[in-house]
Amino acid sequence: MGAGQRTESTGLRPWVRAAMRCGAVLAAAVLALPLAGAAYAAPQPDGRPTVSAGADPLADAKATLGPMLDRLHELYQQAEAATEQYNGSVAKLNELQERVADLRNGVARQQLAVDAGTDLASQLAAAQYRNGHASEMAELLLAKDPYEAVVMAELLDSAGRSQSAFLDRLKADRAALTALQAQTEQALKDVQATATQQEAAKADVAKRLNDVEQMVTSLTGAQRSELEQLEKQQADQAQLAFLASGALGKGERTPSEAGRKAVAWALGQLGKDYVWGGAGPDVFDCSGLTSQAWLHSGRPIPRTSQEQWAQLTRVPLNQIRPGDLIVYFGGATHIGMYIGGGLIVQAPHTGDVVKVSQIGAMPILGAVRPDPEAGADDKGGAWKVPDVPIGPVRIAPAKPSTLPTPPATGPTVPTQPTTPTPGGSATGSPSGTPSGSGTPSGTPTGSASGSASGEPSATGTPSGTGTPSTEPTSASSTASAPAMLSASGSVRATEG
Repeated sequence: MGAGQRTESTGLRPWVRAAMRCGAVLAAAVLALPLAGAAYAAPQPDGRPTVSAGADPLADAKATLGPMLDRLHELYQQAEAATEQYNGSVAKLNELQERVADLRNGVARQQLAVDAGTDLASQLAAAQYRNGHASEMAELLLAKDPYEAVVMAELLDSAGRSQSAFLDRLKADRAALTALQAQTEQALKDVQATATQQEAAKADVAKRLNDVEQMVTSLTGAQRSELEQLEKQQADQAQLAFLASGALGKGERTPSEAGRKAVAWALGQLGKDYVWGGAGPDVFDCSGLTSQAWLHSGRPIPRTSQEQWAQLTRVPLNQIRPGDLIVYFGGATHIGMYIGGGLIVQAPHTGDVVKVSQIGAMPILGAVRPDPEAGADDKGGAWKVPDVPIGPVRIAPAKPSTLPTPPATGPTVPTQPTTPTPGGSATGSPSGTPSGSGTPSGTPTGSASGSASGEPSATGTPSGTGTPSTEPTSASSTASAPAMLSASGSVRATEG
């Protein structure tokens, strides 16, 4: 019996050894797994899962809401691109209106010169008809002495040359008048085409923002909260990666004197609503904030982010100083202002407000400097990064008053002027030409404020010398009541 037991036991030993070996292998495999491989442990008695060490609390949100956040970012970028296109059409229309006003003034001045010359030519012709060259020659032949005859001959020859020169000048004045009239008519056609483009751009903005609003308003409060957490996590990761790359360089550089003023002014707008086409005093879009900040520092710059990127001097990221502008995305559709410490101040997107953000949270296209000729403001002391908290991520519906209403009908276009006739004056003025802010050519637009109809209306038009003016203008924000060019050539802005 004992022998049989020994034999049976001996026969079981290989099974035992195999089981022990398998157990050891399984234990080693479990120990080799990364800690973050399982996000949640078994449920507790109360039904709530416990998070394992190293787990990602937003793992479920990434899986379900990640694609939604990507789509929302895409919609924000599309809306801002459409807004910048609208801003560009507003700036172009303002320049054309300024040109029309200048041309009209030139036509009026040239018409006066032609009228005066025509009157004088008529008087000379009448005098020649009354006196005639025959009587003048008779006076010459009847002179008392040869010396007097020579003098009279020279005077008559001089008078003839003067009349010829005068008539040549009159012909040139009339030709210049005709050219100015043709330029004015072409400029008015350009105004008409740009007005149509502006209305199309406004309709595109309305569509893009409507897409954003439909998506945002379809989210529950919990979903928006999770999306905000997810976006903050992505922004933090992108910022860490950007700083770790060393692209920003080391140390804080001192801004120029104008750069100090621009940063201070921009930070003074914190908390103000983002509104498409807004350029202050109470609402801003991205380029409206940067252009107005530099305007108030005494340096006018282009209105749109694309023009700021195209026209201003580019600087390497490792050389940027506070006040420089950081341009984002491949189409230069977004822009913010660097304030030091790896931070920017920006007007982000609809539904958000002017705030401080991390420089690396969005894909950077490059940096530009509005005053490259200005040195560091050493007299102002070393730069200290403003003690301003980073603004929270905001995904929320926009205020109804900040959304555009597409025009129900086509744009009202300017009327053609009556062509002046000799002896008359230029008449007619363009009416119904849309405009955003009525600023002079090459300077940022005036400020904009949200209106009941949802369109930004312009105020605070800067002067041609770059000195900001906070004088509000009479403005209407209805889509069918665009800017007017008055008979005196001044621009009255009503939208954008």
